[in-house]
Amino acid sequence: MIRVRFAPSPTGYLHIGGARTCLFNWLYARNTGGKFILRIEDTDLERSKKEYLDEILESIKWLGMEWDEIYYQSQRFDLYHKYAEKLIEEGKAYRKEGAVFFKYDFETIEIDDLIRGKIVFKELPKQEEVIIKSDNSPAYNFCCVIDDALMRVNRVLRGEDHISNTPKQILMYKGLGFEVPQFAHLPLILSPQGGRLSKRFGATSIREHRQMGYLSEAIINYLMLLGWSPGEDKEIISLNEAKNIFNIKDVNKTGAAFSMDKLNWINGSYIRSMNMEDLSKISKDYLPDNYLPSWVSQDYYNKVISIFQERTVRLTDLAESMKFCFYDDFKYNEETQKILDNDLSDKINCLIEELNNVNNFIKEEIEEKFRKTAETLEVKMRVLVHPTRVALTGNKNGPGLFETIEILGKEKVLSRLRKLVEYWGGINE
Repeated sequence: MIRVRFAPSPTGYLHIGGARTCLFNWLYARNTGGKFILRIEDTDLERSKKEYLDEILESIKWLGMEWDEIYYQSQRFDLYHKYAEKLIEEGKAYRKEGAVFFKYDFETIEIDDLIRGKIVFKELPKQEEVIIKSDNSPAYNFCCVIDDALMRVNRVLRGEDHISNTPKQILMYKGLGFEVPQFAHLPLILSPQGGRLSKRFGATSIREHRQMGYLSEAIINYLMLLGWSPGEDKEIISLNEAKNIFNIKDVNKTGAAFSMDKLNWINGSYIRSMNMEDLSKISKDYLPDNYLPSWVSQDYYNKVISIFQERTVRLTDLAESMKFCFYDDFKYNEETQKILDNDLSDKINCLIEELNNVNNFIKEEIEEKFRKTAETLEVKMRVLVHPTRVALTGNKNGPGLFETIEILGKEKVLSRLRKLVEYWGGINE
């Protein structure tokens, strides 16, 4: 049985790169009917924090992945010391200045990487390695080898930045008498400029992206595409679909650049495909406290969400973009004032009168009244449409105008159009 593991350290929030490593391990396990093990590498007791651990576990679950087994290295110190003593007794390690050192019995090492093919290591930078530190805590490579062996991990999928650790760990496997697993080193996720993805680029943790209004399905979908492709130019794919076709040998050898534009496109695609009930519910989680006035009904809120669904990229964008649907106190800004340079009071007054006569205030009737008013005034539709949009929304762009007018309702629409006429009157005084 295939047994893989993801081994995060709770010294920070779950990084995009770590989440992608977790994902590929999970996909590999699920595709092969194997086991996915979560190992918390919390041997650094000073830097490991419960808040980071809680976030890592929550983020993995939020992304849709579940683990079969979970272990904590901080609970396994006795094991590491036992194996260190064994190496000392066998003359393969020794104590010096409070620490324990492993002596490399180096030889040329060759591995058949599941992604990269043959990798040959001809030398190591040093002849010995600390396996137990002077503060009595175990070192990374040593813990890693012991845990992978005892947890029966037989496929190690990790980032290519760990390639340099591989020969060291293989020699420790052999020194301890353990079977060496197969390795697969994943390409790194790069910044748009081609360097390593870092905080200088912007948000790098799953937590930050969640707070920015990205859906878990969109994030996990995009992470799949960073180094792997489902084929047939398919870009929208669920976890459930992916686990049935994932093959570790299809993972790219070269790094993939992280693109916010691509993530935004995928997130927008998922938002557009959501049913109204789900979108309405989840969108409220991204609104500021006390954002919605008390008069707003669920039916009205759903109607508002419906006109923004096609235009929304991130859920956090909704609070600002749909504010005009709940509040009247917006002001015309510099960008929209350019549209209002020409005083069209007489034409808007005519429109007010015509809209007031619409009995069935639905978008089809509203659009028809706009067209007839434009014909009567002998102007093009845009002459009425642009200032009306500014009057109703405070913006020059937005969702369909006639749908917006229907949702706002006759009373609010006429009131805001009269306010625009008053604005022109104030300018001309």
